Amino acid sequence: MSASSTHPSAALLKDPGHFLMLGGGLGLIRFAPGTFGSVLGVVVYYGLVPLDVGLYWTIVAVFFLLGVPLAARTARALGVQDHPGVVWDEVVGILVALGLAGPGLADVVLGFAAFRLFDIAKPGPIGWLDQNVHGGLGVMVDDLAAGLIAGLLVELFKYIS
Repeated sequence: MSASSTHPSAALLKDPGHFLMLGGGLGLIRFAPGTFGSVLGVVVYYGLVPLDVGLYWTIVAVFFLLGVPLAARTARALGVQDHPGVVWDEVVGILVALGLAGPGLADVVLGFAAFRLFDIAKPGPIGWLDQNVHGGLGVMVDDLAAGLIAGLLVELFKYIS
């Protein structure tokens, strides 16, 4: 079954794990759910920014680790390995990108744009991870890589400019 042939039911939102993976319902949006999930990630980011940097990264790691089994569970419920409606991976990916890029408006805009570009285009190692790592880890890890690369590129851009 292809991801485009099935759409998550709002009934899934009654389950806390599916609710999280579907971004509180943002994954039910038929147009660009990953972008809406990334916007949710920006909101979460600004809620976490005041925290100590160590606590920030600990929370991001917990979000990632929590996402692995929950993404696998939601994938089974949907019958699709990496359904576009599962947007928790975008939340975590953007948290990584922005955690590296910084909280300034320009940093967030550049980080968001770079993350979305890498998440959609999946160049190099991101595409390899997307194609070769399966299950819940596969759902999460390509967005983690996209976030790392996006955040590091924003930092590089800031360094050379």
